[in-house]
Amino acid sequence: MAVRETLVRAWQPWRTSNISTRRSTKGKKNSVGRATIGARQVNSSYHRRVPVLGQLGNATSGQLFSTSPSILIPLGSTEQHGPHLPLDTDTRIATAVAQAVAGPSGWLVAPAIAYGASGEHQGFAGTISIGTEALTMLLVEYGRSATCWAERLAFVNGHGGNVDAVGRAVSRLRAEGRDVGWCPCACAGGDAHAGHTETSVLLHISPDDVLTDRWLAGNGAPLPELLPSMRRGGVGAVSPIGVLGDPTTATAAEGRRIFAEMVDDCVGRVARWTPGPDGMLT
Repeated sequence: MAVRETLVRAWQPWRTSNISTRRSTKGKKNSVGRATIGARQVNSSYHRRVPVLGQLGNATSGQLFSTSPSILIPLGSTEQHGPHLPLDTDTRIATAVAQAVAGPSGWLVAPAIAYGASGEHQGFAGTISIGTEALTMLLVEYGRSATCWAERLAFVNGHGGNVDAVGRAVSRLRAEGRDVGWCPCACAGGDAHAGHTETSVLLHISPDDVLTDRWLAGNGAPLPELLPSMRRGGVGAVSPIGVLGDPTTATAAEGRRIFAEMVDDCVGRVARWTPGPDGMLT
């Protein structure tokens, strides 16, 4: 992949090829149980401790013994999302998608990995980035450990800046003979950061945490035009408020549609289980 294509892909987590609306058949139910989680339940279980069957954190080691479960791991970030969205926006979306996918797939959802490669946002308060190299090693060691008892792993990635790291890590794990893949939280035609797409999804899954009285339109120029300046100075070089797109057009109804597209796409990828060269499920 050309350098420019790689950068565009990294800066646009929502714009991913091979979008599919195929749904999976029901997976095998394990002894821990299966989550049956709708969008509203996903939101409430994220914010409060609710016993939900199908979530790895609620299981005991004894329950997992001899079951060889398959695990979905939400992968997000802690970074600025403009003046109106929470720092954990990417983690919330990845978690919600993973929980929704777990219902028809019968997989377990692991606690989210909430830190990623977010150096492009380092100029904004609240951003905590561990960088690509550290994230790659974290995911490799995570995979090596988890596959000692889990049959299959799928990282559900909600942050475009993590693409390089998750691709490297999953490729290495697969080369070691481990059954690991990853899928993006993808939709067609989304804007780049904290704009219409992410704001709409948050209005759907976490409406109380979207500060609509503070949202402002950011830089709406096409991403390829912004990349040269962003390479030199990060997001702040092209948008002082940290927004790429227009969140003021976002609606919960649009968020419901986008979220359903993300879930359907990920369900299809997991059901087909055909990893590409970088481990991304196609």
